[in-house]
Amino acid sequence: MLGLKLPTDPRWVNIVEKNIEEILTDHAYCEQKAASTAISLIIGFPEKSELVKEMTALAREEMGHFNMVHDKILKRGWVLGRERKDEYVIELMKFFPKGGSKETHLVHKLLYAALIEARSCERFRLLSEEIADEELSEFYRNLMVSEANHYTMFLKFARKYGNKEEVEQKWQDLLEYEAGLMKDLGKKETMHG
Repeated sequence: MLGLKLPTDPRWVNIVEKNIEEILTDHAYCEQKAASTAISLIIGFPEKSELVKEMTALAREEMGHFNMVHDKILKRGWVLGRERKDEYVIELMKFFPKGGSKETHLVHKLLYAALIEARSCERFRLLSEEIADEELSEFYRNLMVSEANHYTMFLKFARKYGNKEEVEQKWQDLLEYEAGLMKDLGKKETMHG
């Protein structure tokens, strides 16, 4: 359903289970960054009313998710740690060339966002099925549905604002590139890395 070309190695869950505090901190910042992405799309493209409306709702939802993850951290007697660099996103953002028209820039941002949400959804599914912690298993099962909806929404907007054939080609090329990235990732207790 997600179109990902390389699934996460299930052994990644074993890495996560050894340091739940780290994954929850990384996850909290991922939710915060997702809200920030939604806000940046509003700021960059205020003339796209449907996008603005959806991104406003998304920013609210993502900050709600941040709050939920933060509550899990506090419930376990921890505090939110410092933000870490997201190697996955840093490398992913190198795919499309810089420059181009405003519309091209929008399509690229939407495709990046769709892929990040798709990978998050896949990781949440894996955690919901494989993690021994029952509370977190249920938590990630519930979040998985939201991430799938976000992924499809971003793709829908990319197809709406760009040439459909070009968008499809860019999407497939980005999926191939991301599969190459994933060969070297999945060895850390981070949501994407």
